[in-house]
Amino acid sequence: MAAIPTAPTAPVDTSGNPYKVVLKLAAPTVVAMLTQSVVNEIDIVFFAHLPCPESSDAQAALLPSLIVLWLFGGSLSAISVGTQAWTARRMGEGKPEEAGAVLMNAWFFALTAGIVFTVGGYLAMPHIVRALIKVEAVQVAATSYLQWRLLGIVSMAVTFAFKAFFDAIGKTHVHLISAVVMNAINIVVCYLFIFGAHGAPRMGIGGAGLGGFVSTWIGLFIMVAYALKREYRVGFHPFDLKKLDRKLTWGILRLSIPSAIATIAVMSGFAMFSWIVSKLDAMSAAASVAAECGRAQAINSAATTDIVGVLKLTFTACLAFGTSAATLVSQSLGSGKPEDARKFGWVAVKLGLVIFGVVGICEGLLFTRPILAFVTHSPAVQEAALLPMRTMGLCTPLIAVGMILTQALFGAGRAVFVMVVELVLHFTCLVPLAWLLGITLNLGLPGIWAAAVAYVFGLCGVMVWKFAKGDWQHVRLETGRGHAA
Repeated sequence: MAAIPTAPTAPVDTSGNPYKVVLKLAAPTVVAMLTQSVVNEIDIVFFAHLPCPESSDAQAALLPSLIVLWLFGGSLSAISVGTQAWTARRMGEGKPEEAGAVLMNAWFFALTAGIVFTVGGYLAMPHIVRALIKVEAVQVAATSYLQWRLLGIVSMAVTFAFKAFFDAIGKTHVHLISAVVMNAINIVVCYLFIFGAHGAPRMGIGGAGLGGFVSTWIGLFIMVAYALKREYRVGFHPFDLKKLDRKLTWGILRLSIPSAIATIAVMSGFAMFSWIVSKLDAMSAAASVAAECGRAQAINSAATTDIVGVLKLTFTACLAFGTSAATLVSQSLGSGKPEDARKFGWVAVKLGLVIFGVVGICEGLLFTRPILAFVTHSPAVQEAALLPMRTMGLCTPLIAVGMILTQALFGAGRAVFVMVVELVLHFTCLVPLAWLLGITLNLGLPGIWAAAVAYVFGLCGVMVWKFAKGDWQHVRLETGRGHAA
């Protein structure tokens, strides 16, 4: 009789060279998150091949549409922060059954709350779209996209719960496999329904929304299938309904809610940022002169979508390094090794500076024009995006440091601190400075993006100060009235 495989109940092996430990844990996560990020990036590429002005309208609609999606799906997906911190801490303490209970409570909450958030998303969508977008054709495009993507809020949130669990136990390859499969399917579905290829109905930007909706559910099914394998059921029992515990759920939420508020702050800040760009389009000559397509275009909005689309690949890779740092920090604290937690955090930062320094030079200096030519065929959009793209590319190392230490502090249980920092920076720096520079001082799109540079410097500086201070090393995670903030 074949032996039943034992569950991988040991914590991540942190012996040996700390740089190798971080890279080994981060590499699958980086590839997985980059692959998953392409779910949206492929939309930008496909939209570039639509006839003008549909192409510019679709690209201009994508960023505000993703902001709406993340206001609802992203805020709920913050359940991953609490899930990862609790799972990694319990693994560090040698309590795999309790780690499995964390996943059970996390995915059940994400499933039930996801239904509520989906209904709320559909009710709020028309009002938010009209508030964010000033060009009517772009409003129509965004609505067409969101009517499908909002159906993926549940799958998005539950997937993040499972991803956080697998990342926390060191099985980062699980999300990698899921991400590769779902992205491949997304490309096929998008191609068929955006362009109406091979007999499929031509849906334009709505076809991209359909592709994202279908692929995210397939990705979730793959994650669940892995969790159902005997090797994970043996020691964790992640589907045992007897493990449902309101105190544990609240313990997870106490870490996740500040992260959700931070996500809402980020999305609200970028929503206002996008609104300011849309306002610039409404005011500028580029929005009133039909130079390329025979009518007004949302040049600056399309350029901003393209910049964010390219940089989001970098942000995603930075976030993957941060996720690995969070796992190592949390497990080290659970094992009673705060100095190891500190060491792994700084190792991740040093790796981020080197790796993303090279990436930033490529994005900001060496290949800026070819990259923009790939994501948009509009010369006007390319020209509008050039200077902001160069500026943000050169800021990439600072972005990496800020994001890595943000996730490390999440892993240490300092979610409230991160939330407050995000709230302050978005609403006292990013948004008012973007309006002042871009609109009041008439510096246009480069001025608006200069506000983003100020935000990056602020985030990086505060996170470095907090991590160096070291008071996060003494935070405990408890289901009662512990100190999880």
